[in-house]
Amino acid sequence: MYEHITGRLSESTPATAVIDCQGVGYLMHISLYTFTALGKKDKSQAVTLYTHLVVREDAHLLFGFSGKKERKLFRLLIGVNGVGANTARMILSTLSPEEVTEAILGGQVETLKSVKGIGAKSAQRIILDLKDQLRKGAEQGDILAPTHNTTRTEALSALTMLGFPESTADRALTKVLRALPADTSVENLIKEALKAL
Repeated sequence: MYEHITGRLSESTPATAVIDCQGVGYLMHISLYTFTALGKKDKSQAVTLYTHLVVREDAHLLFGFSGKKERKLFRLLIGVNGVGANTARMILSTLSPEEVTEAILGGQVETLKSVKGIGAKSAQRIILDLKDQLRKGAEQGDILAPTHNTTRTEALSALTMLGFPESTADRALTKVLRALPADTSVENLIKEALKAL
């Protein structure tokens, strides 16, 4: 129904934002990721939030996102059985869209389980349902492709061949990738992961 709303940011909290459009204030539910993005904007400039309307029996809820890619990821998440709008927002508040995409494509159950309210079964369902869709989207450039995906996959494969359990190796890679530059070679990534193991 609404593609986006542009106006003056009149109020914002970590969970909501009010955009004033010529005297009409639109209350939107936002993620912490979007809240952070809004905080970087100059207050005198107009802001644009991409929207998704959730219609329930008891309410019409407008969700706002700082970019189309975050909104697309939100829409994919709410398409998973058992994942509602508030759970999807919690996921996008705990992890950045890039981290969510990387967790799904990399099968990182533990990363998704770090989100409040997501258990092992829910994490596995999200991965199972969205992995192929995200992979196709990444190939088409429609969704966030993780920067380290190929390098990470190769490093994970090497570490498991060295005898480390996949989950342990995966955690080590997640930890070291945060501190390494995007163009890190597979060899350097494996060396740093070995130090962390």
